[in-house]
Amino acid sequence: MTMNSAGAATEPRAELGAAAALFRGLADPTRLAIMRRLAAGEARVVDLCGELGLAQSTVSSHLACLRDCGLIDSRPEGRASWYFLARPELLELLAAAEGLLAATGEAVELCPNYGRGAAGTENEGIA
Repeated sequence: MTMNSAGAATEPRAELGAAAALFRGLADPTRLAIMRRLAAGEARVVDLCGELGLAQSTVSSHLACLRDCGLIDSRPEGRASWYFLARPELLELLAAAEGLLAATGEAVELCPNYGRGAAGTENEGIA
């Protein structure tokens, strides 16, 4: 438990709500694949569909989620929209996550709570 500026005790979990929401948003394999692709540069929905092998409705739904979270943005060009990462810090976050995964090897993937084979991950595309 920590103390706030008024000296009252605060619950640590309450302070981490926004961070938890960020990581939940990135936890979906499709959204993470979209973020990884956008880290390489701008893309249209049609580009993402072709490169990721996903339906237009799926890509659009995930793009809306990421946009609502402030992680991506878009710019119109003619009848299309080009999507891009809204915050350069996301490149650092994605690179740090890849480095952490490389350092932990299979430990994260084998985690009984969140790794391969955990309840609810069988059909989410986790390889």
